[in-house]
Amino acid sequence: MDFFNPRKREYKVPSHALCEGEAVTLRLCMPRDYRCEGARVLVQQDGGSTQKHTMHWSGMCGDTHEWWSVQITLRHSGLYWYKFEYSVPYSGGVIARDESGKAVVCEAGEPWQLTVYEKDFHTPQWIKGGIIYQIFPDRFATGTDGVKNEYADRRVRSDYENDPEWKPVNGVYNSDYFGGNLQGIREKLPYLKQLGVTCIYLNPIFEAHSNHRYNIADYSKIDSMLGTEADFKALCKAAKKEGMHVMLDGVFSHVGQDSVYFNMYRRYPGEGAYNSKQSPYYPWFKFNRWPDEYVSWWGIKLLPEIKEDNKAFLEYICGENGIARRWLRAGADGWRLDVADELPDVFLDAFRKAVKAEKEQALILGEVWEDATNKIAYSERRRYLLGKQLDCVMNYPFADAVIRFVREGGGKAFCDVVEQICANYPPEALHALMNHIGTHDTPRAITALAGEDGTGKGREWQSTHTLTPKQYHLGVKRMQLASLLQYTLPGVPSIYYGDEIGMQGYSDPFNRRFFDEKHAHRELLQWYRRLGSMRTASPVLAQGLLKVYYRDENCVCYIRKDKGHEMLVAVNRGEQGVQFDIPEEYENVAATIGESPCGSTLQLGAMGYSVIEL
Repeated sequence: MDFFNPRKREYKVPSHALCEGEAVTLRLCMPRDYRCEGARVLVQQDGGSTQKHTMHWSGMCGDTHEWWSVQITLRHSGLYWYKFEYSVPYSGGVIARDESGKAVVCEAGEPWQLTVYEKDFHTPQWIKGGIIYQIFPDRFATGTDGVKNEYADRRVRSDYENDPEWKPVNGVYNSDYFGGNLQGIREKLPYLKQLGVTCIYLNPIFEAHSNHRYNIADYSKIDSMLGTEADFKALCKAAKKEGMHVMLDGVFSHVGQDSVYFNMYRRYPGEGAYNSKQSPYYPWFKFNRWPDEYVSWWGIKLLPEIKEDNKAFLEYICGENGIARRWLRAGADGWRLDVADELPDVFLDAFRKAVKAEKEQALILGEVWEDATNKIAYSERRRYLLGKQLDCVMNYPFADAVIRFVREGGGKAFCDVVEQICANYPPEALHALMNHIGTHDTPRAITALAGEDGTGKGREWQSTHTLTPKQYHLGVKRMQLASLLQYTLPGVPSIYYGDEIGMQGYSDPFNRRFFDEKHAHRELLQWYRRLGSMRTASPVLAQGLLKVYYRDENCVCYIRKDKGHEMLVAVNRGEQGVQFDIPEEYENVAATIGESPCGSTLQLGAMGYSVIEL
């Protein structure tokens, strides 16, 4: 028996994060031969004092162990840390977790985390149970009206099958465009509908002078190569008719040198911060020595950093007629915040107030690469998901765990990560998490799953390395397993455009090729459509609880439960078959996807899988 295991209901109820004022029961299992005389749980609010709560003897656990328990209520939101101490004749000890997470008697072990969120924290219901589709706008689809280019310094390419430029042209990066636009996306809505997509996440669409558009030039304008504000409204209206919501990318930590606000190259009329200290935008930026020495994002001089707590900037973005609310009025239903962990609390607080005032069911999703419930940024513990800032985040720990398990194995480590996410995140945020396995900032999923390790390799190497036919075949099989995990674990699966048709590539810009429908892997596409249909038809996947049922080096099996619905999911990533017994209620039930059980035994072949619904 374990001393304590927060992932098992006999030790901790509820197993997930708590709403403020909600009671939690903690139970300690002590060996009888310890002759325990008393036990306490030590609870410390993050950065605050420690409170001791006396535990009570509550019965035997078999013949050799006994239970000590306590119920406590934490009435204020925040992060809490807890461990146990016990007394025995003439001495005592501390029980905390070791590096593996196991409860042990120790002097300096780590405490367990308990997240307590605010009572009124609710996230948009429409995102739960849905499917996100991420689009890099320049590279997805060109409308039948063609490409409109007003700028002489933008080179439009028609050789869609070739790589984006990865060497600078005349010293400039990211100046080649393939002409994807909003009309093209609107014309592809039937394709997205077949995938079961409910949310379209667009990388930046505002005016900017690079193909990625993260160097914003004007927040108030759609980039003319993508279309007009009317085109954006038409896309949102058409998407809504198909049951889809549009989420925009908000880049508010920096802008471009070549922008209305900085105006280094005098492209725009009026005075930018670079042109005059009397510019209304001058106070937005951090100059060490005006005009050429200024703070830039990660030291990239092309991207002057903004003082996000500047009152004028806050009003411009978060005011009643600010950017956040303006584009929601135009039809958007959410914002993804680029580098959310680099935005100060004053900005995030104001942004949430603005967004929810305009559209209560709008989504606010943040880019945070670590566990967002305990993230420390700029020497401060952040409160992203306690109820007053973000709704949810991009789930990078999940992505890393899926890729690692499907590629290398390690079922226990994989389940540990997933269970930790389920324990730390408020349920409202958990079921809205963006569960991706690839984005515009990471290698394509199929490449990460089956290709050579590209870590530390430069663009020259990446440009000459693609998957061999054998690797590609293996990659497709692994994509099926990875996506099945994506679609059935808590959170919202996110497809990076082209992953569903087997597009490959290492990091930027090779993960940003034009959507190659001509060479689509039809079997993989059909698989994604099948997963989409399953997810749409399975209400348990929206907010169902997770219980890990079986795990070994190459296989994991878990059960989702919610309001009378149940689903068992099993994935074997190994090259050898595996079999194990399943709960009685699943015996002889035909699988929705994959292999069906024979009696009480589920047998999975090499790289086999099974989804069984009750």
